[in-house]
Amino acid sequence: MAPPTLRERVLRLLARREHARAELARKLAAHAESAEELDAVLDDFVSRGLLSDARYAETRLRARGARFGNARLAQELRAAGVDGEVIDGMLAGSGDELARATAVWRRKYGAAGVPDEAAGRARQANFLMRRGFSGETIRRVLRGGHEDD
Repeated sequence: MAPPTLRERVLRLLARREHARAELARKLAAHAESAEELDAVLDDFVSRGLLSDARYAETRLRARGARFGNARLAQELRAAGVDGEVIDGMLAGSGDELARATAVWRRKYGAAGVPDEAAGRARQANFLMRRGFSGETIRRVLRGGHEDD
């Protein structure tokens, strides 16, 4: 049995999940005879609408947006090779970061509430910071800005 062609490899990867163009290029570089061949195959998939960085970004935001802040989501998309303009456009339409941060905070600390001591507030702020929420969003959540919803 002959090894799969570059086109077949791209189709197999895209059948499993959406990929960013740069991500596919990294995965398939070892299987291509040349960079030009790989670019031509990927260009063909883009022109047919089978490969789209915007669709990849939308899928990632849908899957991870409820648990993470804009900074973390943007970093993950940049690491996958998505263009900055696509990222900015997707994050602009991703919804209210304060509402998402409040939901994450409530799932983790809702019953306990915001602690009175500084160490407890710092622990909660660090948790939200690791999730990629902005400093202003974290301050509003810990000040009780979530009661406005």
